[in-house]
Amino acid sequence: MNGITFFKTKTLKEIVSFYSQALKMSVWLQQKDCTILQKGNLLLGFCQRDSADTQGMITFFTESCEDVDNFYEYLKDIACAPPKMNDKYGIYHFFSRDSEGRDIEIQWFGYSLKSFRSGRDLLVTRRSIRKYSDEPVSDELLMAVLNSGRYAPSSRNSQPVSYAVIRNPQLLCRLARIRSGSAVISNAPLALAIISDPEISSRHIQDGNIAAYHFMLSAWDYGLGTCWIGDMDRPEVKEMLQIPASHYVSTVTPVGWPAEKPIPKERDVVRLKIIE
Repeated sequence: MNGITFFKTKTLKEIVSFYSQALKMSVWLQQKDCTILQKGNLLLGFCQRDSADTQGMITFFTESCEDVDNFYEYLKDIACAPPKMNDKYGIYHFFSRDSEGRDIEIQWFGYSLKSFRSGRDLLVTRRSIRKYSDEPVSDELLMAVLNSGRYAPSSRNSQPVSYAVIRNPQLLCRLARIRSGSAVISNAPLALAIISDPEISSRHIQDGNIAAYHFMLSAWDYGLGTCWIGDMDRPEVKEMLQIPASHYVSTVTPVGWPAEKPIPKERDVVRLKIIE
């Protein structure tokens, strides 16, 4: 189930312009006298009426305190005060008001969160992370990520995939030395090998690769970074991780809290061939 919060407004055109420009919201749906705006997983609807709803608080949360500062620079002329850390709630935030006087809060949670991304946001914002913080990833969180990712499709629903969790620092360093592209593994608090069994599925390579990407999307949904490390289906990797020689290792990806925010690279246009 999904949801939309609606507000009555006396100035629909102006209020849509404010949220589009100041908060970088996009139009999700245009109705006759209502406009529904979207930012991540937040849907706000504004409907033209004779009176305006101005009660309550509209809170936007960002992925870093730097993002809060950036919004403040845009809104500082109408902000109530500069951003500050709120130790009671563990948030970094500031308050402002929209063009009709509704209270707005921009904040960053100073701690890890449960899953919160919208589907499109998940697909568009995922990045390969190569720098990680020292903050540990709990077993509980890792299992939550795996439980979401295990719904990956597989041939005839054979589910041939298993996972190996590597936390041992010496083993992480050994894996990092396997090839130049795997060096990033030693930067993370753990790594995960995605393994598929050919005795369970005749399409075990495809099944393993699909499961690996499902895991990476699930990890991003919880705020964790990963990085696809290819060419890890090697005898020395299997020996290190005690994986049967016949099994396929899709990837050994680092997993951890991102310590960088890579700038999105330009994407090519969709290459499309219509076959009639």
